[in-house]
This record gives sequence, C-alpha cells and structure tokens, in this order.
Amino acid sequence: MKTAVVLLSGGMDSAVCAAIAKKDGHNIYVLHVDYGQRTNKKEFNCAKDISLFYNALDFKIINLDFLKEIGGSGLVDNSIELPKGDTIGIPPSYVPFRNSILLSLATAWAEVVGAKAIYYGANSIDFSGYPDCRPLFFEAFQELIDAGTKDETNIKLKTPLAYMSKGDIVRKGKELEVPFEKTWSCYTENDKACGVCDSCRLRLKGFNDAGEKDPIKYL
Repeated sequence: MKTAVVLLSGGMDSAVCAAIAKKDGHNIYVLHVDYGQRTNKKEFNCAKDISLFYNALDFKIINLDFLKEIGGSGLVDNSIELPKGDTIGIPPSYVPFRNSILLSLATAWAEVVGAKAIYYGANSIDFSGYPDCRPLFFEAFQELIDAGTKDETNIKLKTPLAYMSKGDIVRKGKELEVPFEKTWSCYTENDKACGVCDSCRLRLKGFNDAGEKDPIKYL
C-alpha cells in the first residue's frame, strides 16, 4: 500500500487532511511538532488521538523550541497580544517562516521511510493571511523537494484543502467521518476554546456555513 507523511497539528484542517490521505489509499506516518505554542499539550493529545484513530504506522513528535527562542509570534510569546476580532494584514499569530521548517522535516522523514507524498492541511481561502499558506509558497516548496532530494526520490506535496472554504472543509470532514470532537483549534485555551481568537472564529464560521454543530466546548 502507498504511504504518506501527514503533518498533524491536532486541528480540524489537519484531521481532514489525514482523512483525505487515507481515502486516497495511503497508510500514514504522522508528524506532530511542538514549538512551545500556548496550547502545545492540548494539541499533542489531539494529534495523538487522531493518529490512533487513523491507525498511523508511526507517530513522531519533534520539539522545535528554537521557534520560541526566535519569537516574533503571539503563539509562542505571551507578551504579544493575540487579537480577539478582525485584524488588518498579517496577524500576530503568524510564526515567521514556520511552514518551511515543518515541511523540511516532513520531507526528510518521507525520504527516510520511502513515502511518496506529504499531506499538509494548509488553506488559502478562509485563513488568517499567513504568507506561507499561499499556493505560490507550496509550488516553490515542491521545486525545493525535487531539487534537494535523491534522484530516485519522488515525493509529492499535497495540499488538498488549499482552495476549500472552512465550510467546505467541515462538509468534507463530515463526509469522511472525521472525529472533530478530537480536534483543537484555539490559540489560547486548553480546556474550553475561547471562541474569539482568529482560529476559533474561522472554525466556528466553518461549522456555521456547513450547517453543522461544533462538538467541542467553548467558554
């Protein structure tokens, strides 16, 4: 059977992405990254539960504390306030160039285990405006994979959610019976989601647009 590396944060998008990878006929290797984000423990538990749900061949957690040392993001620096409403431009939750680092790790692991694909749940329709979530970035990274791996390596970067709205993502997840109750999106809380950060608002918008009820609890 085909194999793929899935970057799994524990959020709803990455869970749907894992479900799509399975539907595409892949056994999956799950890669989860802890970079000192405010909800890292909650995200880890969700990612672990989802990897078990999809019978992952392996679950690897990599610690990237240096992203917290570099700083520059409200996700890793509590002195940077995360907005509770609409923002203009790139929000303070953006972690500078994070996706390039995560995808580099996924590429290295995929080459080691012989996986033919990397699945990443990035979205460029209903999203927070991060520059490393644009299709142009992923097209460029595919060229980097092709140029920087062994000649016999053939890894395709797949971003199946790139052009889907949050409502479409929820609908796809319901179609694939994704366990949304095992996912977490909130940037700040670990027990009940805040409901007001960028990620919570986008998540709630998705469930509302899809006419579905979000199964997690909110403050």
